[in-house]
Parts: sequence; C-alpha cells; structure tokens
Amino acid sequence: MELEPLYQIKVTCLQCENTFSTSRVRPSFKRATRTDTDFCGYYHAENPDYYVVRICPSCGFASTENFNAKLNEAQRTKFKRDIGDRFIKRNYGGHRDWETALESYKLGLLCAQTIGEKERILASLLHHIAWLYRYKNNQEQEQRFLKYALESYIRVFETEDIHGSDARLMYLIGELHRRIGEYNEAVKWFARVINDKRIMDAAMIRACREQWATLREEMMNQGQELPEEMRG
Repeated sequence: MELEPLYQIKVTCLQCENTFSTSRVRPSFKRATRTDTDFCGYYHAENPDYYVVRICPSCGFASTENFNAKLNEAQRTKFKRDIGDRFIKRNYGGHRDWETALESYKLGLLCAQTIGEKERILASLLHHIAWLYRYKNNQEQEQRFLKYALESYIRVFETEDIHGSDARLMYLIGELHRRIGEYNEAVKWFARVINDKRIMDAAMIRACREQWATLREEMMNQGQELPEEMRG
C-alpha cells in the first residue's frame, strides 16, 4: 500500500488552547526536485512549505512551530480585538492548494505582527510569501515581498545578538539584494562572508563565491560599472 504524502498532527492553540489537527508532509516526500539560490524549493508531490502555518479552526490564530511557546494576556487581547473577532470559522487542516497556502501565510504574518513576534519569524513568513508568488510567475508581487523580507532580514542582522557571523543570514541578505537588482549592496554582503575569517560555514562561503561570480557576469552583461571589489 502506497503511503499518502500528508499525515495529521495534533496542535494546541497558543491563543484559545483548543486542540486541533493540521497536515504535514511526510519526511520521505520532502525532497525538492530543485532549489533556488534563496532556498525556495520545488516539489513533485505536496509542497511541505504549504503546511508550515498552523491555523486554529476555533479562533483563527495562525502560528508556526517557531513562534514563542506562550502568549501573555496583552497579546491574547490584541489578537482577539484585531483578528479573532473578525475570523470566519474555517478548517485549514486538510490538503492545501496554492490559494489556501497564501491565505495561511498572510494570516500567519498578520498574527505575528499583531502579537509582536520575533523579527526572524516575520522575515521568514515574508520570504515564503515571495516564493508563493514566484511559483505563479507573479514578478511584481514576488519583488514586493522580497523587498519586505530583505528589510526584515537586515533588522534581524542589526538587532539580534549574532556577533556578525551568521553566514546564512548574511548570504540571504546579499542574495535578496541581487534578486531585487541592488547589485552593489549584494556585492558588499557576499564579500563580508567571503572575507570574514571568523566565518567557518564552508557551504555558505562557497554559495557566496558562486553568487559573486553570477553577479559579476550579470553586471558585465548589462554594461554596469563593476564595484572596486570586483575589478581585476
């Protein structure tokens, strides 16, 4: 008997403490057929990213497993006033198509903003929304959300205590700059990873070198002046 790609897990809502079921993609189905340079994955069967946000069918609170484990009273009140009181009951627990996935991410983003979740969570949700638009070749919305995600990742870099050595985050900031056409900024971020002797993440250093070369080619093809770091 062939395994179904989806299985159900039980989740307790952070807001109303109701227990509900939501779908996940089995690990054996999670292999991407290809992955973009900003980690956006493409899948044959179910896309595991569609199921990252869990939505309580009772109160509408949407979260990911990376949200804080508890809400305080002020957060609960704010959610109820701004979102919960207007939520039209709906069950997101089964199979999700693209539209449902987009709805779930936008509701997750709204909830995260309302309760003041960590910036890193906001950045990830914004980035995932950009990917969803990429799947549909909607470049205008993809670019819009890549810009929001980039601003958010930069805030993470500036405010979290990461001692300037989170190579994956720095690589992503460089790559999103490249994807929205801010080439000079992209060069600076890739160079920081390549040149910082404290960074030991070989995979990210290699990725930065590869994107540096891609960027150099793109700039030369477009007749753009190369920044000083790229000359020679």
